[in-house]
Amino acid sequence: MSISDIRFDSNGLVTAVVQDVNTKEVLMVAYMNQKALDQTILTGQTWFFSRSRNQLWHKGETSGNFQSVKAIRYDCDGDALLIEVEPLGPACHTGEQSCFFRSIIHDESTENISVITRLFETVKERKANPKEGSYTNYLFDKGIDKILKKVGEETSEVIIAAKNDSKDELIYETADLVYHMTVLLVEKGINPQEIAAELKKRVK
Repeated sequence: MSISDIRFDSNGLVTAVVQDVNTKEVLMVAYMNQKALDQTILTGQTWFFSRSRNQLWHKGETSGNFQSVKAIRYDCDGDALLIEVEPLGPACHTGEQSCFFRSIIHDESTENISVITRLFETVKERKANPKEGSYTNYLFDKGIDKILKKVGEETSEVIIAAKNDSKDELIYETADLVYHMTVLLVEKGINPQEIAAELKKRVK
């Protein structure tokens, strides 16, 4: 990235779109001036410029919902930034994960694309912060042998469902297998990006 390629507008600002690096969900849109961009690069957390308050602001400074910057990209014209982050809490002041929680047109099928990544994040959260009564935490507590046993059982259930030629049963059992595979991968410290990278090698 070359800072000189960024085209700030007449007010010295550039639009910054913030996206969850894991789920690819757009979290918020704000503005940066040169100093906000410099601070973002320097600290590894998002800083913006408030047009209403006419001052810099550090995302999460009051709420604790910081955003850890993983990548900063800019568009072909250099007049918009894409900030990929790992959010440490909701992006919206309302408490919603994303500021874009209201819809004019909404196709629920588009949400299925990132549901696997969200599953990974939920399972990781359960491992880091156990919740009483959680089946996921039960599996982690029982250890790798129990997790592997469940993966084996669910694999068998998928095979049986396929042999029974039942679409609904196959979908249900596959979902069970994906969930238990997710628990296994989290237990082994593997993230969805690593799986995606391996799959990408196989796309021909």
